[in-house]
Amino acid sequence: MCGYHGSSLKQCRCSPLQIENYLGKISGPLLDRIAIHVSVRPVDIDAWKSHRASSMTGAAMREMVVRARKIQSRRFAEANGVDCNARITAGMFATYCAMEPAAEALFVRAQKSLLVSARARGHIARVARTIADLEGSERIAERHVAEAVGYRGRDSRA
Repeated sequence: MCGYHGSSLKQCRCSPLQIENYLGKISGPLLDRIAIHVSVRPVDIDAWKSHRASSMTGAAMREMVVRARKIQSRRFAEANGVDCNARITAGMFATYCAMEPAAEALFVRAQKSLLVSARARGHIARVARTIADLEGSERIAERHVAEAVGYRGRDSRA
């Protein structure tokens, strides 16, 4: 593999078969157990050198995560063996992953179009719940599901 598949900086020289073989190195069942799949692009050196400040500082991000974990601690205070969204069991989705109607509709469409497994369906729901918690949202909205589905990019093997 040349290392430039998906790069906007340089053209990939690999054949479709080489790309498929490379992407297939991690088996589907193993990949299915990973909740978030993201592609990481090379850093644009010019943008990096300009030292543009991020819209959110590390301290602000940390505060968001601490706040979300507190929400989860309160939510699961009575649930045996569950202390965070990652540990929600299939039987708990209806209770703890309540979605707005538009979010539910997107969730169903995504399952059908991506042909995700039951395990991946659970990952999407848990990640959407976490994204909603980071925003301080009681219910999962369509934007939370859309972001969570976006983190399953490798399901399509694209």
